[in-house]
Amino acid sequence: MTDSLGFLISDVSRLMRRRFDERARRVGATRAQWKTLVTLSRHEGINQGGLAELLEVEPITLCRMIDRLEESKLVERRRDPADRRAWQIFLTEDAKPVLEKLRSYADEMFEAAFDGIDAAGRAQLFASLERIRENLLTPDTTPHLANETAHG
Repeated sequence: MTDSLGFLISDVSRLMRRRFDERARRVGATRAQWKTLVTLSRHEGINQGGLAELLEVEPITLCRMIDRLEESKLVERRRDPADRRAWQIFLTEDAKPVLEKLRSYADEMFEAAFDGIDAAGRAQLFASLERIRENLLTPDTTPHLANETAHG
């Protein structure tokens, strides 16, 4: 079961990313851009280093992403008043309708994905996945196989 559960979760995640990418292209966006915009909408004014950390990408990768989003007039860089070497990132007014459209596409995709699953089933799935996430966030205190074989 453990192998099949891991593969199933991975496969569902991959398919959801693919479906979302198909929808996001309709407004000329990528999933990475959408993720950046959504994260930025929750942390406006964050600096590039902090945003890169939240997105779990290298700062240079994010810098290129911000460059493209800035060229598209979706974000703007502003000097950090507390540190003239740093830049803060903000959404522009042009980003708001794009974010709304992408959220709408995500909602439509989730509705299609949950077709045939009633509200109780959805609630149970969410609760189970949240519990699994909490379990995985707890530090692993079990001995590692390498330690067991070295001492065994």
